[in-house]
Amino acid sequence: MCLAIPARIESIDEDRVASVDIMGVKRQIAVDLVPKAQIGDYVLVHAGYGIEIVSEEFAQETIDLIREFPELAMDGAL
Repeated sequence: MCLAIPARIESIDEDRVASVDIMGVKRQIAVDLVPKAQIGDYVLVHAGYGIEIVSEEFAQETIDLIREFPELAMDGAL
């Protein structure tokens, strides 16, 4: 099963690599597929890429669902 996880962008460097917060875990992702993404935006992350900008409300609803089913966010899945 493929799963895209919402993440909040904390910084973006000149190579379009963003530092994001995914449920308290810091990761580096590419944001080439979401050129309008800015610091503070929420993006869906799949396979190390931001694939879509989403609202904070959508992101929080999704995070709440993931927390209800912790097996979806097993170690290494993020």
